[in-house]
Amino acid sequence: MTADIWNQEYWALKGDIKLYMWRKRIGDPVNDTAPKPVLFLVHGSSFSGPTGFDLQVPGKPDYSLMDKFASYGFDVWTMDHEGYGRSDSTDGNSPISEGVHDLRAGMDVVTRETGQTSAAFYGSSSGALRAAAFAEAYQENVSKLILDAFVYTGEDAPTLIERAKKMDQWTSSNVRPVDRAFFLSIFTRDKPGTSEEGVAETLADTELAICDAVPTGTYVDMCSILPVCDPTKTTCPVLIIRGEHDGIATEEDLLNYFNKLPTRDKQFVIIPGLAHVTFLGRNRARFWHVVKNFLNAPERVDI
Repeated sequence: MTADIWNQEYWALKGDIKLYMWRKRIGDPVNDTAPKPVLFLVHGSSFSGPTGFDLQVPGKPDYSLMDKFASYGFDVWTMDHEGYGRSDSTDGNSPISEGVHDLRAGMDVVTRETGQTSAAFYGSSSGALRAAAFAEAYQENVSKLILDAFVYTGEDAPTLIERAKKMDQWTSSNVRPVDRAFFLSIFTRDKPGTSEEGVAETLADTELAICDAVPTGTYVDMCSILPVCDPTKTTCPVLIIRGEHDGIATEEDLLNYFNKLPTRDKQFVIIPGLAHVTFLGRNRARFWHVVKNFLNAPERVDI
């Protein structure tokens, strides 16, 4: 971790439910003369926000996405959705629709602490579905939207075809157990070799120290009620990222969503050599490049 990166934990309140938040940036905000742009990272179905986005891999630098974008000058936030990580667990299964309420509570904390009412949102996998749904519901709070490992209808998606075979399991309980073998499989199911040795193992160690089960809601949603997002309701600039080997969606499905976006300020990028978890892959530097350029694009000149 860069020595001058400042960090702080917070708690968002969704009614009586406490949701854990984690923030990293260069320098204590008390000393800020101007606010830094906010980047809000939204996690997926199987591991919590800090575990995925602030992973510290022994002997291997540059695996913390939060540290990387803090070093680029962003005020970087993430949260654990209901039932994940350090956040409260309830009798619910934390579906994508509930994730929108989580993000609403989280954005209230961001506004309180930074004074900013909008942020760039990045979501990975079902986190991308959460982020897109939030952008539809709260357009005024999302300045830019990055959808990574996204899926629209799910048609012909290899990962979802396999996952749907266990629907009885996903619907029989509001939680599903996770173990070391499961976490390792996330990094090999699409294309073995797209991640370095030791990364999946560190992620497994980090997450299993917190919990051994996660909610089933996003799995159920992605196998039974897609599409959950309406591209015609998203008005901000959008970047869709697809790892070359990702099996969560087909290119045709993603392009279908992309073509329906009303904004002309949109990009669709395929990154070679990456699979589902782009930000923890061997070619993650190419991922940083794409995201950074999108976030730092010059403002449009109206004509």
